[in-house]
Amino acid sequence: MEDNDDHILYDDNDINRAARCLKAMSHPLRLKILCVLGDKSISVQDIVEQVGTSQSNISQHLAILRDKGILDFKKDANRVYYFIDDKRVIHLIEMMRTVFCGA
Repeated sequence: MEDNDDHILYDDNDINRAARCLKAMSHPLRLKILCVLGDKSISVQDIVEQVGTSQSNISQHLAILRDKGILDFKKDANRVYYFIDDKRVIHLIEMMRTVFCGA
């Protein structure tokens, strides 16, 4: 059998980061936001339209994802654009789409 130890998380910092990320992603609305974002940068207004809930609700969940270091944002005039700030999270979202959505 092949030794795959190099793929296992050993470092406590990596384990803690993964746990925080997965905990934040475990809420259905936050997961939907992340799926909508993918590898794009999207305005809050567009996220609200695509996810289908109130802007205040979306803003609360965006704040949680930002606080956990999953999202970042940029301002352009009077619009705020969010994006996934960690390529590993984008990869995880893509893997979940493949596994759960058959994409």
